[in-house]
Amino acid sequence: MSYETLKLSIDQKIAHVSLNRPDALNAFNMQLFHDLKTVFSDINHRSDVRVIVLSGEGKHFTAGLDLKEAAGELFDNSPGDAGRKREKFRRKVKHLQDCISAVDQCRVPVIVAVHGACIGAGMDLIAGCDIRILANDAYCTVQEINVGLVADIGSLQRLPDLLPGGILRELAYTARKLKADEALRLGFANHVADDRAAAIEHALEIAATIAAKTPLAITGLKDVMNYQRDHSVQEGLDYVGLWNTGMLQGEDTLKAVQATLTKQAASFDDLMED
Repeated sequence: MSYETLKLSIDQKIAHVSLNRPDALNAFNMQLFHDLKTVFSDINHRSDVRVIVLSGEGKHFTAGLDLKEAAGELFDNSPGDAGRKREKFRRKVKHLQDCISAVDQCRVPVIVAVHGACIGAGMDLIAGCDIRILANDAYCTVQEINVGLVADIGSLQRLPDLLPGGILRELAYTARKLKADEALRLGFANHVADDRAAAIEHALEIAATIAAKTPLAITGLKDVMNYQRDHSVQEGLDYVGLWNTGMLQGEDTLKAVQATLTKQAASFDDLMED
């Protein structure tokens, strides 16, 4: 399967998705938003993928929103009722939110390798990933204030769980760069690598470790942790209790215990196709 603005390869249960508009610095046009939603939806329905690595081609991970294309949406001078035009625009924003949320809601873990600039919509994107590997030259910005906007497709909703409140407010109010070393110190980045290639290599190494685990428990872990983020502690305890009650009926737990006791690697079946 091919995508106009993305590259996709699958090997050893690992899907590698790469933003592929290098001549435009991987800026987000409407096609890139659409392709992201489509590829993560497609992967969600596959049984041969257990983890995803996300990266970018070219000089930068992404320059953020493609302002040349977005200008027509932001400054709509076409005739028509102002209220109805704004309602239409609200639906457009909701669609873009859904495209980014497809990453967060994907049933398998997503590890992102960031190099160079990660601006605006890029910050929205990586905030929805499970694990962030930054190259030494990487920096991230909540850029929207510089174009007179309130960030509206995920950063302000997901970053409070990933960054201290005062730091997030400073980033949002000033659009200053969050560089790799600071991101690591604050816990936003899991690891920092020497360059783009090293960041991708490290991401693939972590992905291989995850891919060797039971996919049933891995998808359960992601589902339960995402649920906990949005609910109370007691609701989370009730939810994970129900999850384990239902899912521990399978063979994976027995295989995992036996492998631990015998100090041998276990082999787990893929999840079922939709």
